[in-house]
Amino acid sequence: MAATYLHDKFINIILKCQQLSKPISILIALSGGKDSLCLIKLIEDFNHLYNYFHNIEYIYIDHQWRDDSRKNIKHLLNYTNITNNNTYIYQIHTIHMSESTTRRIRYQIIIQHAIKNKIQIIFTGHNQTDQLETFLLNLIRGTGLEGLSSLPFMRQIKHYIKIIRPLIKMNTGDILWFCHKFNLPIWSDKTNLYYSNYRNRIRYELLPYLKAYFCPKIEDNIINFLNLSSIENEYIKQNAIKLYVTSRHSYYIAMNYKIIKDQHLALKRRTLYLFFYYNFNKHLTHNVLNQLIEYMNIKHKRKLRIIWEQLRINVYKNWIYIQ
Repeated sequence: MAATYLHDKFINIILKCQQLSKPISILIALSGGKDSLCLIKLIEDFNHLYNYFHNIEYIYIDHQWRDDSRKNIKHLLNYTNITNNNTYIYQIHTIHMSESTTRRIRYQIIIQHAIKNKIQIIFTGHNQTDQLETFLLNLIRGTGLEGLSSLPFMRQIKHYIKIIRPLIKMNTGDILWFCHKFNLPIWSDKTNLYYSNYRNRIRYELLPYLKAYFCPKIEDNIINFLNLSSIENEYIKQNAIKLYVTSRHSYYIAMNYKIIKDQHLALKRRTLYLFFYYNFNKHLTHNVLNQLIEYMNIKHKRKLRIIWEQLRINVYKNWIYIQ
């Protein structure tokens, strides 16, 4: 194996990751592009040296958006078959869906596969450039601190399953160089050139414009901001979880808002978000959230009822409960 600086970076990332204790089973989520090929090569080379992963599986979700998707799958299988590891292909048959919907379905399929096959770690090929683009997309959409940090290095999914993005500190240029050095068979995805896709416009127009006319180091500055935001977001998240666990009812779907009413607004908002997301898998709207917080500050309270997405939210005598 010809070692490169990306090999060294990958080895340091894996060996310093305390959550990975061998032997371990991993599932590699593939997209079919250069990031996937780079990740496969790095993992196979790493495991050849350290024998760290006793079971490696590859998974690809075909959205059937492109007329060449079957050829893409065949191309990918020709490459993964060299590794002698199992590759699983899933197809999403309903093709007229938004990008966010297919992303959610894709992750559901990947996680269910991991649960079924008792996989502890899911690797994805997201790189630093993906992280920058996702940040700008979410910023434009008006997201909060949680959304801005939506591509962290590691995320806990279940109590025994984690998603890890080992390429998150590598940019597209380095990955492309790596693929060319080892003659990896990159599949040319023509949809990456469609400017109707917001991500492509950010990649080919917005980021180059910001670098040329505002700050040559804009990418480094954004990454630094994301690293700081991730630390602060994690602090708020952990304290919100503690508050939610303390305030929730032991039997009913209810929470005692008296426990959180005197907390900082950031913690109140995050705890209420947790309550609805954990129990109903719903993202609380700003309108409903503001109504609940305003009610907490009223001294002489009457019973409040809010109808939202088929939920009857009741607030009375220090409790928020659902009927």
